[in-house]
Amino acid sequence: MKQGGSADPIANVALGKLLKQAQNANVPRDLIERNLKKAQEGKQGDYFELTYEVYGAGGVGIVCEVLTDNVNRAASETRSAATKAGGKMAEPGSVMFNFNRRGVCVVDGGSEDAVFEAAMEAGAEDIVPRRDGEEGWDVVCELDDFAGVQDALADAGFTLNESTGLKCIPVTEIETSDEDADVNDKIIEALLDLDDVDAVYSQ
Repeated sequence: MKQGGSADPIANVALGKLLKQAQNANVPRDLIERNLKKAQEGKQGDYFELTYEVYGAGGVGIVCEVLTDNVNRAASETRSAATKAGGKMAEPGSVMFNFNRRGVCVVDGGSEDAVFEAAMEAGAEDIVPRRDGEEGWDVVCELDDFAGVQDALADAGFTLNESTGLKCIPVTEIETSDEDADVNDKIIEALLDLDDVDAVYSQ
């Protein structure tokens, strides 16, 4: 999807609206500022949201989301980082079908019953222990229900972590050997080290 226009949120009404949505979704401030800086430095350059798919070790699929003003650079750097770390670039769609795009409200703490009740009443799909290993819950919902679920959880007194946002959720998670898991960790770390990369997801 092509992104263009002024990097000034006052002059660019659409950008101002997106920034407000990002703030409401608790998108980390450093990520917002980083992308604004990219737009300002690029001046009239257009930005593109891209998705690259990678085969990891042990049959694991990896999805890499990128925001860039230079498609050729992003493609080259992503391919180089993934392959050097032990991955293999995949054809579009060959990995992505293993993921669903969902809103994920990351709740700090709270009892399962209380979070479940507030989330389900607001239309959430599921509630699971936080995938990052911290105490709390990941509340998963359809994209159209994301804002409503956030509001309901906040109104119920729960604290939403800054990692709340739109994410790619694996349909099934793949168990691998320790050796393969190490390779996949290296691939993910290499991709996240790239300036154009915003998020990386794996099965």
